[in-house]
Amino acid sequence: MQRLYIVGCGGFGREVHDIVNAENEVSPTWEFAGYIDDTPSEENLRLVSRRGAQVVGGIAHALELQPAHFVIGIGTGRIRESVATRLEAAGWMSAVLVHPAASLGADVELGPGSVICAGARLTTNITLGHHVHININSTVGHDSTFDSYATVNPLAAISGGVSVGERSMVGTHAAILQNLNVGVDSIVGAGSLVTKSVPDNTVVKGVPAR
Repeated sequence: MQRLYIVGCGGFGREVHDIVNAENEVSPTWEFAGYIDDTPSEENLRLVSRRGAQVVGGIAHALELQPAHFVIGIGTGRIRESVATRLEAAGWMSAVLVHPAASLGADVELGPGSVICAGARLTTNITLGHHVHININSTVGHDSTFDSYATVNPLAAISGGVSVGERSMVGTHAAILQNLNVGVDSIVGAGSLVTKSVPDNTVVKGVPAR
């Protein structure tokens, strides 16, 4: 069993804990050691306690511990990048989590820190960078790439040959047509239909997205 911490005890962090538990039910892998959170709310502390878990401290405290595996349960890519940089520099190891109810085809490459949620479907020849999140019931078509710290929210549909840039986010129920690019630090709003490539540092929304 490998010692594992989850960074972030908010809603997604607790969902990540469910993935840890689901993986362990299939093949005992992780010894869950607790959450790391700089500013846990009283409500999140209460909900973590209900799970029989605890917040061990913030990042500064974690850096005083023996390095272990970690995964980041925080939705914002820029925050994930900052956290991962600090922990990895101190010798911590980024875990990869895949819910047993997710579907991965042939030649899917998951970078360190990737989180694949229940119901996600990734077909074939797909590449994920560091700490990419593919959320519940989202679909990713063939030959797509996701640069580090990108996020795909629940029920999004990514067609084949799509590239999503660093720290960019594809919103809930958004759809991106084939062979398009989403630039760095960009956002595709919830429910949008992307019919042309999205530049860097751009927010698009609507049908068609603009």
